[in-house]
Amino acid sequence: MACIGSQGGLTESAHKMLSSLDQPSTAEDVAARTSLPLFRVRAGLREMMEANLVEMEQSLYRLTESGRSALQS
Repeated sequence: MACIGSQGGLTESAHKMLSSLDQPSTAEDVAARTSLPLFRVRAGLREMMEANLVEMEQSLYRLTESGRSALQS
């Protein structure tokens, strides 16, 4: 599941996931808030970590400044 589209913007699912991270959350929390399957959320969060949009600390995901900027774009 690609989280970054061919034009460089967020896909719909990536936008949903980032929007759900208004507070540090587990992958399970993100899946519940977005109604996306957990396997897709985990894959998307990994991809967004590689893109520096999300960071993880103690099993909790949170937005980075780049992630906040991407949401506003």
